[in-house]
Amino acid sequence: MIPRLRNHCCLLRQSPRYKHTYTPNTSLLFLFLIHIQDLSALFSTHLESRSFPRDTPTASNTTFRYLSTGTTTTHVTRLKLIRKMDVHLLVYDLSRGMAKQMSAVLLGFQLDAVYHTSIQLNGREYVYDGNIVSIIPGSSHLGRPLEEIYLGKTELPREVIEEYLDSLREIYTMQTYDLWTHNCNNFSNDLTTFLLGKGIPDYIINMPQTVLSSPMGQMLMPMLNQQIHANKRGGGILGIQQNTLGSTSKPKSLLHHHEGKVHNITSLKELQLLLEKYQNSCAVVFFTSATCPPCKVLYPLYDQLAAEVGDKGILIKVDVSASFDVGSAYSVSATPTFITFLKDKQENRWSGADRGALQGNVRLLIQMAWPAHAHQSLNLLTFSNPGTKPVLYTKVPPLEKLLAKMGSDAENPAVQGVKHFIEARSQAGPAEATLPDMAAFTTFVRHSIKNVPTETLFTVVDLMRIGLVDPRFSGYLAEEVVHGTVTALLEHVNDLKECPYALRLVTLQMACNLFSSQLYADEVLSNEKLRTPFTQLVSSSLLDDTHNNVRVVAASLLFNIALANSRKRQEGPGDVLPQDDQIELAASILEAIAQEESSGEALEGMLLALGYLAYRIPLDGELSDLLRTMDAGNSILKKKKAFPKLKLIDEVGGELLGKGLNKP
Repeated sequence: MIPRLRNHCCLLRQSPRYKHTYTPNTSLLFLFLIHIQDLSALFSTHLESRSFPRDTPTASNTTFRYLSTGTTTTHVTRLKLIRKMDVHLLVYDLSRGMAKQMSAVLLGFQLDAVYHTSIQLNGREYVYDGNIVSIIPGSSHLGRPLEEIYLGKTELPREVIEEYLDSLREIYTMQTYDLWTHNCNNFSNDLTTFLLGKGIPDYIINMPQTVLSSPMGQMLMPMLNQQIHANKRGGGILGIQQNTLGSTSKPKSLLHHHEGKVHNITSLKELQLLLEKYQNSCAVVFFTSATCPPCKVLYPLYDQLAAEVGDKGILIKVDVSASFDVGSAYSVSATPTFITFLKDKQENRWSGADRGALQGNVRLLIQMAWPAHAHQSLNLLTFSNPGTKPVLYTKVPPLEKLLAKMGSDAENPAVQGVKHFIEARSQAGPAEATLPDMAAFTTFVRHSIKNVPTETLFTVVDLMRIGLVDPRFSGYLAEEVVHGTVTALLEHVNDLKECPYALRLVTLQMACNLFSSQLYADEVLSNEKLRTPFTQLVSSSLLDDTHNNVRVVAASLLFNIALANSRKRQEGPGDVLPQDDQIELAASILEAIAQEESSGEALEGMLLALGYLAYRIPLDGELSDLLRTMDAGNSILKKKKAFPKLKLIDEVGGELLGKGLNKP
C-alpha cells in the first residue's frame, strides 16, 4: 500500500494489470510535453459547455431538525431544514484519453487517466482552481466528467456546509496551490471527509508518488511547476472561474459572513416555525402567485434585501396559488401583498408592486428591531472591536517525547496519522497538511478514555488539542453524531475526584481549540448536552486556587463562549446561549474575580469573558438585574488596589458595568 500523499489536480491512476519495473525512457518527456501542451490549450481555450443531470432532492429526502436552547425570555429555537443531499465525486481526464493509450509503452505501467476531481452537491459543482469555485455541474470548458462516483448522502444543513467551506477557503488559496501537494483532489478529499466522514477513493489520493519517485518525474517537476506558476498569474490554474458562465467564488472579505436569503415556504406550519425562530427580531412575508407579473418584477429586489438583512431578520416568500392554507390564514386577496412582523407581532401590511415602499419598509423594520444599544455610546474599545478572535493554544511540544509517554499506543495508525498531520502543518503550513483518518482517531480517543491510565491520558488529549488548531479538524468534530468524543472526554474529566493537573490543563486547552471553527462555537452555544460539561469544567477550574495556569485557561474558554454568543447577539436574531446559562457563568466568574489575588493574567481573562457576556445585553433582562444586584461594577473596581496597572478594570467595572447598566 502506497502511503497517503498529497497530489496535484492531474492525478495518475496506476492499473494493477501492469506491474512492470520502471525503465527510464526519454520518450516520457514527450508524453509529459504533450500533456502540458494539452493542458495549456485548456487554460486558453473555452470549449463548448456541456451539462449533465444534476441532483434534485425530492420531498422524500427532506426532514426537519429542531434544536431548543431553552425556555427563558431569550429563548431562540434554531430551525434547520435538513435535506439529505447526494454527494458525487466528478472525475475528469485532462489527458483526454492520451494517458491510457500511451503510458504502458512509455512508462512500463498503465496510467488510466490524468485526473482532476470536484464535488457535486445540491445542484452545484465545487472545485479548487486557485480559489474554491462553485459552478453549474458540467458547465466548465472541461466538458463532461470521465466518471461520476456516488459517495453517499449528507444530512448537514447548507449553512453548516457553507461555514466549513469558508474555513477551507482560508487554506485553499491561489498562493498555496501546489501542483503535487495541495490541489483540487486534496480539496475534494477534505470536503468529502467533512460531509460523509470518509475521503475520496484511495487510488486518487495515493498515485502521484508513482510518478514523483521516478527519475523522469523528478526531472520534469521544475518544468511542470513553472507552467502552474505562469497560470497562477492569470488568475486560475485551469481557468474554470474565468471561462465558466455563472461561476462564483466568495471573496475573503465575506468569509464567515452569512448573507441572508429568501425562504420559500409551502405550508402554514413552515411559516409559523420560521416566525417563531425570529420572534425576538423581525420578519417580512411576501405573498405572491405564479400568475402575478408585478410580483416577479420584485423578486430581484427582494433577494437583494434578504442579503442586506442577513441574520437580523428573515424574508419569506409564499405562493398563495399553491399554499392555500397560508393565504387563507392571513386573508390575502391580492398579490403582491406584504406583512411585516416585529418582536412576534404584526407591524405593517401593504399591497402593490411599489419598489420604494418595499425597500423603505424593510430597512425601517430592521432599524426598529435593532436600535442602537446604549453600550455603543460608551468608551468600550475592547468590546466594540469586530476583529477579536477566540483564544487558541497552538504550541506544539516535541511530538516524539509526547508519543513516547503513550507507550505502545503511539504506534496506532490513527495516532501516527495525526502526528504526520501536525508535523506537516507545523513545518509547512495548513496547505501541506492532509486531514488524517478522523473516524479512526476519534475511535482511538474514546477507547483511551476508558482504558488509558488517568496519569497518562493527558498525552492523548494533548495530541487532540494540537490537531484542533486546524478548523478542518474541529469542523469534523463539530458535526460528529451526538458529539460523542468531546462529551465523553469532558464528562470523564469532570467526574474525576482528583483530576491530575496536566490532564485538566490540556483538557481546557483542547476545549479552547474547538473554537478554531465557528461550527463548534455554534454547537456549544445551542446544544445543551454539549454545553453542560463545558460549563461544569469552566466553573470548577476558575476556582482552582493552587494553579494559576488552570484559572487562566478556564477564563480563556469562558471568553471563547462569551465571544461567540456576543457575535450572535449583535448579528441577530439574538442570544443563542440561554439566559440561565449566562447567569450561571456570570455568577461563577464574578466569584472567581473576587477571589483572584495573585495572577493578573487570570484576572484579565476573567474580565474579558465577563465583558463579552455583558456587552450589549438587554438592560431590562435577568442578566442585567443579576449584575446590578451583585454590584458587579464596584466589585471589579476594588481589584485596582491589587492590580493597579490592569486598565481593563476601569473599562469593565467603570464603563460597561457602571455606566452601562443604567436603564435608558
